[in-house]
Amino acid sequence: MRDLDINQPAYGGEEEYPMGSIEEEEEEGGTPRPKKLRLSKEQSRLLEESFRQHHTLNPKQKEALAMKLKLRPRQVEVWFQNRRARTKLKQTEMECEYLKRCFGSLTEENRRLQREVEELRALRVAPPTVLSPHTRQPVPASSLTMCPRCERVTAAPHLAPSSAGGHPFRRPGALPVAGIADG
Repeated sequence: MRDLDINQPAYGGEEEYPMGSIEEEEEEGGTPRPKKLRLSKEQSRLLEESFRQHHTLNPKQKEALAMKLKLRPRQVEVWFQNRRARTKLKQTEMECEYLKRCFGSLTEENRRLQREVEELRALRVAPPTVLSPHTRQPVPASSLTMCPRCERVTAAPHLAPSSAGGHPFRRPGALPVAGIADG
């Protein structure tokens, strides 16, 4: 496929651009770069307006827009390609920033949950300390019962049920834990 340059005339000859200007720029080292097309504000406005309506142009649309702007169809085509690339890059940058924020909040949530798991594991190893509602003295864990919902939440599939009612913390005829409703 032939490599075309928007800044070079298609047939090797110079063309006149009444609505835009062509400026020659110098690279570092003093050698001139190829001429770069500078679009007028009106050309840019019309191109942007067309882009908002259609992100791609069919050949007829491209030809009509090129004639209206006094540009070559290839220049319009390249402008649309570049504009799509800029749009995609901007979208990617926005998604990247969003994902960074999500990653940060998820990382913090993960740390918080890990701390909570460690605290729960520590509570599971140590016998629970519950105060009697009447005497405000610690009640032995062996005299506590759990509501069915708490049993389901705290029951681990790898623990074998004890002979005391199917739960390691439950004893038949034991007192219910104060402040926890059966659920």
